[in-house]
Amino acid sequence: MSRFGFNWENEEKFDALLERYPDKQSLMLPALWMVQYQEGWISLDAIRFIAKKLERTPMEVYSVASFYTMFQLQPVGKYHIQLCRTLSCMLCGSKNIQEYLQTKLGIKVGETTPDRQFTLSLVECLGSCGTAPCMRLNDDYIENLTPEKIDEILDGLCHDR
Repeated sequence: MSRFGFNWENEEKFDALLERYPDKQSLMLPALWMVQYQEGWISLDAIRFIAKKLERTPMEVYSVASFYTMFQLQPVGKYHIQLCRTLSCMLCGSKNIQEYLQTKLGIKVGETTPDRQFTLSLVECLGSCGTAPCMRLNDDYIENLTPEKIDEILDGLCHDR
């Protein structure tokens, strides 16, 4: 039995979408997004919950959630930094940015700071090759990265807490 459930707002959104889409499977991505925005990540309990609502197997839901890098299957920090690791960014210094972030945050790629504020990940192309190196900070893209720009952004986040 799943311990996860949509909050009332997401339950209403889901029901409204059901009226628009005759095939429940069409709601797979919207349902996964609702879970991620509600919880910050997609747990196995949430996968079982979605599978039941969409009349699919948990493995079908898991295969979709695990295919897309935008979905997190493990908890991440309040601020999820996703640094592009593809060729354009690498040629423009993303490896140096990666090392700088690791040093500044005191974590390695794939880790979360002990205070659960920051998670650092490497991702495939963010589609910003002309403004490389690039990273995604939660839902925002930050381009033309330099150590100074990172300091400004992260220091601003720390002051906002």
